[in-house]
Amino acid sequence: VAAGLAASLVWVLGWSSILGVSDVEVSGATGAEATAVAELVEVPVGTPLARVDTDAVAERVRGRVTVAEVSVRRSWPSTLAVDVVLRTPAIVVKNPQGQLEVVDAEGIAFKVVKSAPKGVPLVTARGPEGATRDALQSALALLNALPPEMAAQVSGITVSSASLVTFTLGKRTVVWGSGEASERKVAILTALLPTKAKVIDVSAPDTPVTR
Repeated sequence: VAAGLAASLVWVLGWSSILGVSDVEVSGATGAEATAVAELVEVPVGTPLARVDTDAVAERVRGRVTVAEVSVRRSWPSTLAVDVVLRTPAIVVKNPQGQLEVVDAEGIAFKVVKSAPKGVPLVTARGPEGATRDALQSALALLNALPPEMAAQVSGITVSSASLVTFTLGKRTVVWGSGEASERKVAILTALLPTKAKVIDVSAPDTPVTR
């Protein structure tokens, strides 16, 4: 009797549609984004929940560029729960083709928009080298390093390559260089601001240049 019950239980869990997938529940996304994530699940209705390869489902969803993190779990008796964390805008990049790409804090472009979201800094990429992930990370390092009162005066951020970022600070042009030694560059820039220089170059912080 015990063996029969065990066999019946195994059958119900692993081969019967009694505990099969009847619903996909997406959390962390809404509207069209949630629909797009659900479509990537690709698990037929009625598939025994116990036999769903949750790792494979997660891998498919992770392939969507707007998704930063994903976890997939079984929610008994018949729901496959997909929890996602979407990428959030850190900067908007005007690429060499003139498009506005939304980029997250890791330097990954995940959306093209017609106008920059309010409060998101606009960066211009000069040429293909200025649009690489490394180049965008240099721009992000700049924005993360600047104190709020200084960042509020920044405009015209331009990225030519991973080692050449420039921006306008008030009426001055600042040559920032790469994303390295950001804290030291901020300290030197702050010390040089009282001068009347129109251009401040801190790309090599040990030998700053003003003109």
